[in-house]
This record gives sequence, C-alpha cells and structure tokens, in this order.
Amino acid sequence: MIKTIVLITGLLCSLLNAQADGDAYIWHDAATLHLEGKGWAATPSVYDRLPASAENRVTADVWRLSHHTAGLSVTFSTAADSVRVRWTLLSENLGLKNMPPTGVSGIDLYVREGDVWVFNGNGRPGGLSNEKTFFLAGAGLRTYKIYFPLYNGLTEMSIGIPRGSSFMQPPAVPSSKALVFYGTSITQGGCASRPGNAATSIVGRALGRPVINLGFSGAGKMEPVMAELLAGLNPSVYILDCLWNMTGEMVASRVEPFVRSLRTQKPDIPIVLVEDSNYLNDSPTARGEILRGVYNKLIAEGTGNLYFLSNANMLGSDGEGTVDSVHPNDLGMWRQARVFTAFLKSVLEERKP
Repeated sequence: MIKTIVLITGLLCSLLNAQADGDAYIWHDAATLHLEGKGWAATPSVYDRLPASAENRVTADVWRLSHHTAGLSVTFSTAADSVRVRWTLLSENLGLKNMPPTGVSGIDLYVREGDVWVFNGNGRPGGLSNEKTFFLAGAGLRTYKIYFPLYNGLTEMSIGIPRGSSFMQPPAVPSSKALVFYGTSITQGGCASRPGNAATSIVGRALGRPVINLGFSGAGKMEPVMAELLAGLNPSVYILDCLWNMTGEMVASRVEPFVRSLRTQKPDIPIVLVEDSNYLNDSPTARGEILRGVYNKLIAEGTGNLYFLSNANMLGSDGEGTVDSVHPNDLGMWRQARVFTAFLKSVLEERKP
C-alpha cells in the first residue's frame, strides 16, 4: 500500500491509501480525501452529515437522514483518459416513488472547463455495490468533481486511476466560503434525476463555493437544536428554507426564536429566510405571508444581516417545474437555482470589504 503525499505544482498529489488491485488501475479511498460539503469532522461515519454529538439531540428522522450523502462531493485532478469509481451504498432502496435511482443512489462526474463545470457522466446504481468507468473529457491535466447520492448513504467509495497517471487534489476551498442550506426534501435534492442537478449543487457550481446541504426530507422544522448545530459552522451565509415542512403555526412560533438564537451566536453571518416555492407560482403563500411578518418584525427591531427571498418565479409560471406538484424536477431545480444564485450573489457582494 502506497502511503505517500507529494506536492506537485501547488496541488496535493494524494496516493494515501491508494491500492493496486492487480488490474491497470490504482485505487484511492475517498474517505482519505477532502470531502467538500462536510460540515463536521467528528461524524459517526466519514460520509455522514451531522456530528456524532447530535444523535440524541435531533429528531429520529433528522438523524436517519443525516446518513444520506446529499451535498457531499470530492474533487481531484488527473491527466488520465478514464477513471473508474466504485461505491457501496448504505441501503438497498435504490429509488423512490417520485425520484429515480440515478438521483437517489447514483453519482455524477463533472469536469471543469475554464470557469464552468460541465457534466461528464452519471453512475447508475444496480445494487449495494456498484462500479462505473467514465471516459474523460480530453488530454491534459483536468479537474473533476464527483457528486455523491442524494437520498442514500455510502459505506465505501474508491476512485481508480490508470496506473502511471497523475492523481491530485486541489487545495480545499476555505469553509468560510461555504453556503449552508437548511431545509426540506427539496433542499436535500428531491426530485432531481441525478445529484448534480439538485438546486444546491447548481448554485454551488455557479458561485464557485462549497455547499453544506442540511436538507432533511419531511424533517426540516426549525427545532432549537438545529440552530445550535448551525451555529457550530462558520459559512459565508445561512439559507433557511424549511416552510414546506412547517405548518403556519410552526412558522409563527419557531422562526423568530430560531433566527434570534442563530444571530446571537453568529452576529455577522447573513441569514436568508426563504419562502416556500410552488408550481402555481403563488406569491406570497400563506406560510410565506407569516414568514414575511416575522422578517419585518426582526428587521424593525434592528436585526442585521437578515434577508428575505420571495418564491416568485422560482419554478416558472407554466406549471412544468415539478414531479408531483411539490418537488422540483430538473427544470424546476434549474429555475430555482437561478433565483437562488442571483440573490445570494447580491448578498455576498454586499458583504465584500
């Protein structure tokens, strides 16, 4: 087993735990690489989204869903003409009633072309253990990103590079530049056809920033403990998009103390409150009207760095943006991401020194 790390042209060439398995590839354990989108280091599994300390504090649903790898990715550079990826899933439930296995349990490979990330291919799951060979975009050193499954977990992932080819990890983007999304099944990625098409993934690529995806299907309800957990992170902005999982009463009673708690612990980091999107393009929604009232009250009291994002045009006006009248399809994800990107760009620009 090779255990050497070599610095080449400012990039980290990682052969840590690389394994030669008798074929033409050298295998690199993804668990030894920098995982983009991971908020906490001390997680039960390397691929979990919440720290071990949260297990007896969050709801059972949140804890169960924290084992899903939504938002996690790994970036590497190589001049190879192909790459093989092996991934072992946590659950045999490969797909959902309203979401295909390619998004639930599959992986995506993107290649960086200048300032743009371009889709290179999807790894379709066939069972717990999977393998996919991707033929890469061209000659020369290029940077690639693998997005992990949205609604399943991983127990293992390995990246195979042809023997003799380079394999490096670019320097990690500082966590202070990360975007933290806390929300519902839509935030988690339901119902994108593949991981790279989740709205949060699209926003991350567009803004060139890591995304910490804290979407929990049916369970994004703004419990006080979640404010405490979010305050343990130091991102560039918090995006709170929980209304689809909350009743009007919950919005009226939970949002204000949640924001106050987060603002007390993180006085300077922007907080964005997001209205619930819907295929009818209704704006404001009933819950959105309540959220607007909470927002206006907090602003009137002098709460700083607080923003409100309307749902207007998030899914378009033609009714074609969802799978089931609730969860965005790929078109809806793209439309939603476009609105998020423009809004967050303005928030981040406003905060530049």
